[in-house]
Amino acid sequence: MAIAWNEIKNRADAFVNEWRERITREEADAQTFETDFLGIFGISRRNEALFKKKDMNLLWPGHILIEMKSPDKNFDTSFQQIMDYKNTLPEKELPKGILMCDFIRFRYYDLEDNYRIHEFTLEELPEKITLFSFLTGYWKGDLRDFDPVHIRALKKMRQLHDQLKKNSSDEHHIELYLIRILFCLFADDTGIFNRKCFFNYIITRTNGDGSDLAMHLEWIFTILDQPIEKRSKNSNEPLNQFPYLDSSLFKDCLEPVVFDVTARKIFLECCLLNWSKVNPEIFSALFQSIKNKEKRHRLGEHYTSEKNILKVIRPLFLDNLWAEFEKIKSSDADDLKQHRLLAFHDKLCRLQFLDPACGCGNFLVVSYRKLRLLEIEVLREYVSGEKNPDIELLSRVNIQQFYGIEIEEFPVQIAQIALRLMDHLMNREVSKIFSKYYIRIPPTAPPVIIHGNALEIKWESVVPAQELAYILGNPPFVGSRLMNTDQKAALENIFYGVKGAGELDYVTCWYKKAADYIQNTGIEVAFVSTNSICQGLQASILWPELIQKSGIKINFAHQTFKWWNEAKEKAAVYCVIIGFSRLECERSDKRLFHYTDNSGDPVETKVSRINSYLVDAETIFIERRNRPICNILEMNFGNMPADGGYLLLTSKEKEELLEKEPEALTWIRPFIGAQEFLNKSERWCLWLVGIKPDELKKLTMIYHRVREVKAVRETSARPQLAEIPHLFAQITQPAGQDFILIPSTSSGNRKYIPMGFFTSDNIAANSCHIIPNAGLYEFGILTSTMHMAWMRYICGRLGNGYRYSKDIIYNNFAWPDPDEKQKTEIEKAVQSILDTRNLFPDSRFADLYSPSTMPMELLKAHRNCDALVEKIYGRDFPGDGERVAYLFELYQKKVGAIDTKKRSNSQNIIL
Repeated sequence: MAIAWNEIKNRADAFVNEWRERITREEADAQTFETDFLGIFGISRRNEALFKKKDMNLLWPGHILIEMKSPDKNFDTSFQQIMDYKNTLPEKELPKGILMCDFIRFRYYDLEDNYRIHEFTLEELPEKITLFSFLTGYWKGDLRDFDPVHIRALKKMRQLHDQLKKNSSDEHHIELYLIRILFCLFADDTGIFNRKCFFNYIITRTNGDGSDLAMHLEWIFTILDQPIEKRSKNSNEPLNQFPYLDSSLFKDCLEPVVFDVTARKIFLECCLLNWSKVNPEIFSALFQSIKNKEKRHRLGEHYTSEKNILKVIRPLFLDNLWAEFEKIKSSDADDLKQHRLLAFHDKLCRLQFLDPACGCGNFLVVSYRKLRLLEIEVLREYVSGEKNPDIELLSRVNIQQFYGIEIEEFPVQIAQIALRLMDHLMNREVSKIFSKYYIRIPPTAPPVIIHGNALEIKWESVVPAQELAYILGNPPFVGSRLMNTDQKAALENIFYGVKGAGELDYVTCWYKKAADYIQNTGIEVAFVSTNSICQGLQASILWPELIQKSGIKINFAHQTFKWWNEAKEKAAVYCVIIGFSRLECERSDKRLFHYTDNSGDPVETKVSRINSYLVDAETIFIERRNRPICNILEMNFGNMPADGGYLLLTSKEKEELLEKEPEALTWIRPFIGAQEFLNKSERWCLWLVGIKPDELKKLTMIYHRVREVKAVRETSARPQLAEIPHLFAQITQPAGQDFILIPSTSSGNRKYIPMGFFTSDNIAANSCHIIPNAGLYEFGILTSTMHMAWMRYICGRLGNGYRYSKDIIYNNFAWPDPDEKQKTEIEKAVQSILDTRNLFPDSRFADLYSPSTMPMELLKAHRNCDALVEKIYGRDFPGDGERVAYLFELYQKKVGAIDTKKRSNSQNIIL
């Protein structure tokens, strides 16, 4: 079991005090240092079975790799060596992070956060200790915003679930039991029950072996559903201390689960936690952590932290409401101020919210709490000076203002209980602030959380559109290629008649349904989505439908950032947040949030417009284009084998083949895919273009491989390819022409996509794009920050990676118009880039262009080229947003000129 977080911090302080006094920093001290460091987290270095030692490397497989250095050693020179060691490890032993330390300085590479580097001194270790929270079983990254009592609650409830699951087979009944138990635990510490009466009943009335615990729980559940006046006079007195709860939660009898001594022990440990400190917002994380992972993924569920929820609700409604309240507070005339406060409070009580994919209700719970906190401040301002305000009459914001739709029954019940418990907590807060008892027992009537499919239900039947103010939430994330049959059918139904709709992600259904629902209303909407809906092909399919046909306008947006949550299998997806409304309700002051680090905090910019690519630019839809909009060289895909692997060779297979058939050398070529290029590794292919039938039959080993290709293709989706089994399925290789190679996918952390020049005897794979006959100038434009910015905003995404596209990225890119002098300057700058890369012949391009390991000389060479390219464009661009906005302007001009020329040619033909 993880030790308390406060204890970890205390141990970190003691560690610093101990080692700052050490005079020597010799190699002999390294093992003691490592032992003491791991001891901070309660990990015994003496347990040799946990660790592997090699030279100065200490590996705890699956957790951390530590390398101790002498104080005079440079970390940079050692990094590649430790990476080489890491790359030899089997996947199950790969660490979550690499720590390099010289007793005084620490450098930590977070492998789970794309090798993000954290550097600090020994003295700063206590401040940075949360970086290593995963060593204890805590969730790294969540601890800054997550109270330790929450973590213990999550762990204990998960343990209870797992133990009950061993004894009982019905998952559904276990879930219902846990919901009821959770309510009772919460009620035991928050004034719904007499304090700890639930715990005291269980510990004094049930057997130590747990044999009768389920029976007593059923008695408690039954009594909670009985009004006091209807209870039997012969009822067990300890049971009568439990209040009546007018709630559907306890109405039905449940099939008892089986407790044993272990389950009872865990249950009592749950009871001993202080549940008054556990926020209902974490209930979704709690129950997601015990839910089947595969089922969650199939449904596209991603439960959400408050930090991320606030990114939605603050710009959607909360910031504006607070600004309105602050303006009222500053009123000079008291009578007018009181009148305005009452009117504002009435407004708060009328606001209604809908989450049409509410899950366990996180968005609704946080929104409700924030609205109640604002109401409390309004009431404080209104009753200031009054000695005996009637708070019970004044406090009117309630959970009946919140509506939800959820496809699964279990989360529906969690959402209802979480909202009701939050209502109880906020009533306690009112009681404390105004020194008035304001506790509603039985709790208030439940909110309207509908169990059903939001894509089939008419939202109007849940809450009339004319009564609603805001729609918000985090609809399911399921990619277009991962949807099940029902999800695909729903997509086709909602986007009926929309060309290309099959390419859209599942989440877009909520956008379309919301856009239709808010017609002729003032409703504002904000959804979290995967960033794919604003990039690549999807953007040109979805947004014309929403903007041009449904008439919506984007009011605020968060550009791509990494989305975390607090659940056990926490989601790490790359998302955007988009707030929109009807054109009639469009905001004049729009808010655009961008991230210099997609794991960090956003930077806000006030803008007058936001287009579908979430850029401050005119509304434009970048569609697939077969030819470039500029007079430039054409780009091709690489060559596609579709061969079952029989036309491809490893270096070892090549050697074995040539040993037996030396004459095959004529037909073997280097095969360059994205991985081979980025990692400078070797692969080969049988390139049999032009081989004569008799030559092929003489090469028996190659002929055997060709026959295997034929067999593979005959059973493939394209059996006609079996007619040419000796050839690649798609051949785009430029005959006798050298080319620039661009990997089709690249890490999203790189500032520049690595590119390279290759001679014509190299065969480019279909994991790359190629530009035949391209030279230094073309390389300079393509690798520039201008083209990289265009690519980042327009391209499709694969997780955090970029997916380069010739039809969307390359063919729609507006090239500059340089003079000969400018062109020559760029060519010289590119040659400098290539010369600098040659200084590191043993380094992979993956490392040369990694943000953690890119040499400064190479970065300077690229920056010089960037400056020259931007000089041709004639602007000084402070950031990528400005670059892309300008490129949109150029795109419009180029496309406009093309359209004008087409119209002119058409008229000439008619004449």
